[in-house]
Amino acid sequence: MRSTYKKEDVKILLKDITGLVKPLSTEEREKRIQTGTHYCEMLPIEYRPTASYMEAYEAALKSCGKETGEAIAAVSEKILKEKGEKVVLVSLARAGTPIGILIKHYIKKAYGIDAPHYTISIIRGRGIDKNAMKYLLNQYEGKQLQFVDGWIGKGAILQVLREAVKVFPTVSSKLAVAADPANVTELCGTHEDILIPSSCLNSTVSGLMSRTFLRNDIIGPEDFHGAVYYEELEKEDKSYEFIQAIEQWFPEHGKKTEERKKGTGLSEVLEIGAHFQISDINLIKPGIGETTRVLLRRVPWKILISEKWKDHQSLTHIYRLAGEKQVEIQLYPLEHYKACGIIKKYSDA
Repeated sequence: MRSTYKKEDVKILLKDITGLVKPLSTEEREKRIQTGTHYCEMLPIEYRPTASYMEAYEAALKSCGKETGEAIAAVSEKILKEKGEKVVLVSLARAGTPIGILIKHYIKKAYGIDAPHYTISIIRGRGIDKNAMKYLLNQYEGKQLQFVDGWIGKGAILQVLREAVKVFPTVSSKLAVAADPANVTELCGTHEDILIPSSCLNSTVSGLMSRTFLRNDIIGPEDFHGAVYYEELEKEDKSYEFIQAIEQWFPEHGKKTEERKKGTGLSEVLEIGAHFQISDINLIKPGIGETTRVLLRRVPWKILISEKWKDHQSLTHIYRLAGEKQVEIQLYPLEHYKACGIIKKYSDA
């Protein structure tokens, strides 16, 4: 699989399907998703950020880089304590990939350990890429593998991961993330809902890779899951600009995480669902990162903003995107999150 990442930073266990799949508009994808087509069987037309939105991203990179760098350091320290020097980082494509590279760089800088790093696909409703897992287990012991993602929204992918690795008994389903506002993993840099700047963009901060794809007419039984390389966006690529901006904030030693909040993010999501009479919680995407994703590649109904965090600089890009797309913003007493995106039901779209 092609990408703009250096080969020494990550080995990408994906099939390059560039040119084989016609991308669909956000509205068409949303219609198909909510009428039964799985999201992994389609690819979106990539959102090209406006100049105004890129200004918000650059500001986020400056204002939130320090807390992201500290979170990367903290979770890296926990990973080494958990796995030891022979750890193999396995990031979940694509949001996990830049975080995995940052963790790899921190471990190398702080301890001189050059941890192998791979990125593989996991898909809600489809599971983990078994061919990629077999590839890894042919080279490493299962206990060496450490899964990495960017952040946890409500914990859906963690549940998929737990189910998926049951067939690989030597592999731990523990997931390491920079931020876990859902309060479901100890392997995190922070339990705060921080803005990880990479969540603001799509492929242009992820090595120009698409989200992962799985459909029988394109992906054969022996293939890795697929992805597209967006060659046309090479001049707009920010992948290493992001990594270098965060690396400069690596502290000497990993920062300890703050005390965990009571309850879980899922409980809060269920409360939001009850309040707005939303029975399908897949339409509720909590956390700054997931809210951004809703605005970038889904059809939003409403954005909830925490009353106590409404003026925080980490939400600037969300206000900017919501304004561009004319999406309603409502203040709401969120506890675990600073923001929450709600997807419009297709019957209402």
